[in-house]
Amino acid sequence: MIETATKPAVTVETASLDSIATPALILDVARVDRNIARLRGRLSDLGVQFRPHVKTGKSVDVARRFFPEGSGPITVSTLAEADYFASHGFNDITYAVGLAPEKIGRASALVAQGVDLTVLIDSVEQAGALADAAGRGVAMPAVLIEVDCDGHRGGLLPDDPALILIADMLRDGGVALRGVLTHAGESYACRDGAGLPEAAEAERAAAVGAAQALRAKGHPCPVVSVGSTPTAHFARNLDGVTEVRAGVFVFFDLVMHGIGVCATDDIALSVLATVIGHRPQKGWILTDAGWMALSRDRGTQAHPVDQGYGLVCDVDGVPFGDVIVGDASQEHGILTIRPGSTAALPELALGQRVRVFPNHACATGAQHETYQIVETGSRAIVAHWPRMRGW
Repeated sequence: MIETATKPAVTVETASLDSIATPALILDVARVDRNIARLRGRLSDLGVQFRPHVKTGKSVDVARRFFPEGSGPITVSTLAEADYFASHGFNDITYAVGLAPEKIGRASALVAQGVDLTVLIDSVEQAGALADAAGRGVAMPAVLIEVDCDGHRGGLLPDDPALILIADMLRDGGVALRGVLTHAGESYACRDGAGLPEAAEAERAAAVGAAQALRAKGHPCPVVSVGSTPTAHFARNLDGVTEVRAGVFVFFDLVMHGIGVCATDDIALSVLATVIGHRPQKGWILTDAGWMALSRDRGTQAHPVDQGYGLVCDVDGVPFGDVIVGDASQEHGILTIRPGSTAALPELALGQRVRVFPNHACATGAQHETYQIVETGSRAIVAHWPRMRGW
């Protein structure tokens, strides 16, 4: 029997993939554990702390696969996640999205509850808002300054004078600067593993360079945080880095497969669907899992192999080959042969069940309220793991 967190998980004795209502979100917990062990071992060899990003799972039961007894450290992407995980005993939390000033009150409330919360900023305006709140006696989170390592999204370049100005404002305002954080988002543009070691080194160098600049001006910088699922798996040297964050690796998905980070049999998440119709003249098989179940994410569209809305497998999770969800409406999935393939559609009877590997595990998971837990090679549902939602 799968071990689960005591309160949120519900044990199921008789349900199976052949009997539960569809569409349903299926999670292979053996693959989850294998994916965690793979990355945890790699980071241990590189001598850095692991701060997994729980935004992919959004479930205390998934987080307990990392920390069966512990309290973190974890990374979150919303303050609702921070509230949720704090309520389940996690008290070492980094909120790794730029802090909106109006959210300082919510962050402060978590700190007042005893949570060791760290927030992320990259502007003097954010630093000023935090300093103002500290001046009013508000319980303050610690701060990481976001560093731009590849032009992907937010952050300051390591040599931007604003880096020191922000640190000065925090110190003068009585707000603790904990360090720097960066994210190699452009690593998602790599294919088949090519360029990922270089992206990991650029990520490391940017964060370490920013930390050195802060220290040279007398600012403490105990935390040097890097991470993305691709770079975490391909980094060769993490000298100067103190922690690595990664999230989607816990489930993996077709985008990670296309980037070259995982095999399809590493993908732990799938959507169970039922065949509801056939259109042989169009080369279609219809299922009851449309974009409301799969999400609209088309993250493999620019990859050499376009997976449509997902790769189709049999009920046991074995891919048919070139069968994809070629199109989707709200509640209909259209199974087709991948363009250019000479394969034939499988014989799938009305009522037969299939599973679909998602393009983006985070987006597909967000469409559902509960994971149906299975073990590799078994159709038995051994537990329900609830997911949280919201911001």
